[in-house]
Amino acid sequence: MEYNTQRTKLIIPEYGRYIQALVNHCLNIENDEDRNKFARSIIKVMGDLNPHLRDIPDFQHKLWDQLFIMSEFKLKVDSPYPIISKAEIQIPPKKMEYPKNESKFRYYGTNIKKMIEVAKTWEEGDRKEGLKYVIANQMKKNYLKWNKDQVEDSVIFSHLEEMSEGNLKSTEGDPLMTVINSNNTNTISNNSKNRNRNNRNNNFKNKVNYSKKNSK
Repeated sequence: MEYNTQRTKLIIPEYGRYIQALVNHCLNIENDEDRNKFARSIIKVMGDLNPHLRDIPDFQHKLWDQLFIMSEFKLKVDSPYPIISKAEIQIPPKKMEYPKNESKFRYYGTNIKKMIEVAKTWEEGDRKEGLKYVIANQMKKNYLKWNKDQVEDSVIFSHLEEMSEGNLKSTEGDPLMTVINSNNTNTISNNSKNRNRNNRNNNFKNKVNYSKKNSK
């Protein structure tokens, strides 16, 4: 018995050993016209493995690139796309910069920061004051998503003032909306369900006992 571990390692395992065998056979075809025809047949079979993508131009380009990769860049055929080289695929991808977010108020989210930046550019007046309360209300909702306890409005406004670098200061006005903590709601709901279930069980037991007494 021959195990896969004893076989030649596949270059692109997703296509399996049969596709790799076809590519290896294509390399040994001496006639240029026959080799090109056979290569196009391989591309068609590779596309059949992904029927929902095979007619997309970019996907066709990807198939041809993969064909050359599986041939270890030894295949000499006429490609409708620029032929990829070994050096190109060995170029490491650009390193992605990690988001530099050192804020201690990360639980408020990025959208709150963007809203604050917009509010800072507005002139003082009722319009800016209204936006400040909109931001503060959303901050309160976000705060309670990550914290089980209720929070005072003064805490939210102090955070808003700090995040806006003193531009959106707290003033005496209407209180923020009352937010019901979902964790507490779930607990209350579960307790209510348990009480109802216990009441139904007790009622059933009482009916059974009553029927037994009457039968005697």
